[in-house]
Formats: sequence, structure tokens, C-alpha cells
Amino acid sequence: MLESELKAFYMVAQLGSVTLAAKKLGLSQPTVTNQIRQLESQFAVELFYRGGRRLTLSETGARLLPLVKPMMSQSSNIEFFLNNASSKAGKLRIGATAPYYILDLVKAFRELHGSQVSLELGNSQQMIEALDDYRVDLVTSSQQLTDARLYCLRLGQDPLVLVVHRSHPLANQSRIALSAIASHCVLMREQGSHTRQLTEEMLGNARLTLENVIEIGSREAIREAVLRNIGVSIIARHEVPDSQELRIVTIHQAAMLDEFLYCLKERRAARLIDDFLQVAQKRFG
Repeated sequence: MLESELKAFYMVAQLGSVTLAAKKLGLSQPTVTNQIRQLESQFAVELFYRGGRRLTLSETGARLLPLVKPMMSQSSNIEFFLNNASSKAGKLRIGATAPYYILDLVKAFRELHGSQVSLELGNSQQMIEALDDYRVDLVTSSQQLTDARLYCLRLGQDPLVLVVHRSHPLANQSRIALSAIASHCVLMREQGSHTRQLTEEMLGNARLTLENVIEIGSREAIREAVLRNIGVSIIARHEVPDSQELRIVTIHQAAMLDEFLYCLKERRAARLIDDFLQVAQKRFG
């Protein structure tokens, strides 16, 4: 019984939300809330400070969190062992920063192996955290990491470009210096996005400060904003949607955005992960 309560605590602590934790655990929100309250009541502790919509770890909760993580790892390893030992296809959990590379791999993987696949999207920071917390089994990320615990496969590379509406003043330019965007509204990804990080590095190298910026938390929302001519945005070339309403402008000395596939080395030989990596290696290796 304590294990399920600790799992509820761990997931809420990682996601900061009972709603998101319940979805991940396949439980109802009241069930997750009751599990945490039972844990607090049983040991007469306060694990979260409750204020507003987001729960914040108490000092006791913060000290408990790293103690629970090995249990989550062991539970995930047991699940993986059973999936690999079973004659059934099993299920692979994938986290991705963008669908452009991963969807073709998922299609090829399912055609060969028929396994179930779940796909979660987020920025690079969120996906690496999900891998580290055993919430996903593989992730794609544009960040190149040097963590010795991770196995890495490079999937591809694309330049950052400026995407604008066809009626925008910069739409008739084929190539610009970065300084050309200074007087325009620029749509930026949220903090934690590697595209945002590279864009800020480019701006820093050009000693350019933007005065008119709108922060938008997803590629899809940025695309819709550009389609409505709300502003311009810097994104990877392969992420620009095929639309007659949009124009692509090359940026002088633009940064390159890589895409990598990661898994934990300790799970590298697991059947489902290994099968997926073999598909990826044949396509990109």
C-alpha cells in the first residue's frame, strides 16, 4: 500500500500537479489526492505546501523525493523485465521535442514489431527530466548532453531560419542579417526550449537586444501566430510547415539545431528499446 502512495507523491512532486500526475498514473484525481493525504496522515508530516493551483514541496517532501526515486527506478526496471520476457508486444514510451524526426521512426518501428507506442511532446528540458524520472523510455532532444548515464544517437541537423507571413515586410528577402529583425515583433519559445537558447546565443553574439517579444509555449501556437502575421519567429528549417502563407528567410551565420535520440544506458539492451534503436540506426546511423 505504501508503494502506491509513494508513487503518487513522486509523480505529483515531479509534475507539480495532481491532474497531470493522475493522468500519468492512470488514476483519478481524487485517488491521487487521497493517497498523498493518507501518506501525510500516517506519518504526521506535511509533504506539500498547498497554495494556488500548483503544489510546492515542503522541506520534508524535498528530503523524501530522492529516497523515493530508486524505488521508481526499480519498479520501472521490473516492468521492463516483464515486458521483455513476455511474448506480447509490450509498450514503448517515447518523449519528443518535435514530431518531425520521431514519427517516421515510430511508423517503421510499429510496422516491424507491432508494439504499442505512447508519444509525449515537450521542450528539451522537460523531456530529459522525464527520461531521468523513468516516465519515458526514450527521448529526442536538440540538446547535446555529456551525461555518462545516457546512450546517444544523432538523428539530424538543420539551420535556424526566420519564418514570416507572406505579407510581412521581410517576406521578399531571401537572406538577412540578424539585426534586420530588431524592429519587428519576434515570437519566442518558452524558457527550457533549446531553440530559445540558441536564438538568445545568436542575439548575444550579434549584440542585439529585442524590444518587442511575445513568448509562446509551443511550436504549434507559434506557427498559428505567424500565420496570423502577429510576428516573426526563428525556428529550425524542417519545422516550418508547408504553407503558401509563409515565407522562409535565411539568416546570415545562423546556428544549427541538432536532434538526438537518448535512452538510459542501463536500459540500452531492453528488447523494446533495442528494437527501436536498431530502426533508428538503420535510418540515421
